[in-house]
Amino acid sequence: MRSVTITSLLRFARHRLFVPAALVAGSAGLATLSPVFSDPPPAAHAGERSITPGKRRDQVVDVYDRLKSAVVNIHSERTVAAPGDDPFRPAGQPQRVNGMGTGIVLDGRGYILTNFHVVDDVNTLRVRLHDGGSYTARIISTDKEADLALIKIDPPKALPVIGLGTSSDLMVGESVIAIGNAFGYEHSVTDGRVSFKGRDVSLNKDMGYKGLIQTSAPINPGNSGGPLLNVLGEVVGVNVAIRAGAQNIGFALPIDSVIPRAADLIGVRRRLGIRHGLQLRDQVTREATESASKRAVSVELVEANSPAANAGFKVGDVLDQIDDITVVTSVDFERGLIDRPAGAKVPVKVVRAGAVTELDMTLQAGPKLPPGVNEAVWKRLGVKVAPVGADAVTKANPQLRGGLQVTDVAVGSAAATAGIQKGDVLVGLHQWETLNLDNVSFVLNHKDLSTFLPLKYFVARDGKLKDGVIANVP
Repeated sequence: MRSVTITSLLRFARHRLFVPAALVAGSAGLATLSPVFSDPPPAAHAGERSITPGKRRDQVVDVYDRLKSAVVNIHSERTVAAPGDDPFRPAGQPQRVNGMGTGIVLDGRGYILTNFHVVDDVNTLRVRLHDGGSYTARIISTDKEADLALIKIDPPKALPVIGLGTSSDLMVGESVIAIGNAFGYEHSVTDGRVSFKGRDVSLNKDMGYKGLIQTSAPINPGNSGGPLLNVLGEVVGVNVAIRAGAQNIGFALPIDSVIPRAADLIGVRRRLGIRHGLQLRDQVTREATESASKRAVSVELVEANSPAANAGFKVGDVLDQIDDITVVTSVDFERGLIDRPAGAKVPVKVVRAGAVTELDMTLQAGPKLPPGVNEAVWKRLGVKVAPVGADAVTKANPQLRGGLQVTDVAVGSAAATAGIQKGDVLVGLHQWETLNLDNVSFVLNHKDLSTFLPLKYFVARDGKLKDGVIANVP
């Protein structure tokens, strides 16, 4: 087992064709570790878009002015082992490395969407707003498979929220705009065209993307997690990767595939174990090519005996409003449930048969764990655990919210073989935090558990964060 100083090979690979568009640089001296360029690429040629003679304030200027405050700059720090070819630092000696990315404000209370690879394995996160305000951020939830993450800051006033459009009707050749923390140059704007749709890109044997938007808008290191926008100011993609050594070949995740994942990340069921019982479907229409997209969210399934069923929701209902939030996407519906505990009554308006119907939904905690879950964890992993609060683990990492203290380890068990010790605080399994036994049970009973093996774990020990792997889970 070792301290969590894992270097993400994706960030430091110098010979890969495609890399995530996150910037990482050593904080000591003048050396920089850029996976793509030693110098920034030339700016896009002004002739790439049509500009009306005598009109300086074009669509790019307008979009940037309207949306710049809903895009944030992300700065991170992690500890990595020094490369063996550094003559001034012994191989393996830890060094601080700075990383940079971009984020999109999803909710004015400080919830921000970015890429998973921007926040993976970081020790600290800072978010800078367009007005210069700087805030410590914490990771709320992650989706490694989709390369998405939700982070949170605590601003003194509500942040502007960026509108989500659709990637379904993007046209090859259509003008697009990117805003991001390119090479650490905060709130940089570039523009270009949609070069291709549905591009599959492989980073290495373990990571790749399918169905990306390819664009000629310069996407540079540091742009990861930022918005790709159409000229109407709608988010059509989340910038994610660039082609190493090439100019004006960048890639973005289509927003239509991002929205349901983002709704899951911000949703109360994933974060708090609170159940509402609705399965939703995002829909989008556009009356004309130049008109704004119109989104709607309809009820696709109502779980039996759920809060939604008890409130009177029906399949086909179109969500109109939850509390004081207008529902445009499934993300908005989940936003309306933020900070609502189990037992809270939430007013919801739906459109049914052309008329608005008002419903009251009382949230419920998720199903209780069956008796004997701790015994099942003991049997499968060989550990007994008890929940502890954030004060037990913040010395190891201030972003941690708590964990499970190991009170016993069975001799010869999977946990013992993996190096887990009595007194450790288990804070994570695979990509999920472990605040309670429900979290552990979720991982151990996951339908894809076999693909997680060897199962990575994280523990707080003696004020430090450690990690290791459990080779086999019975």
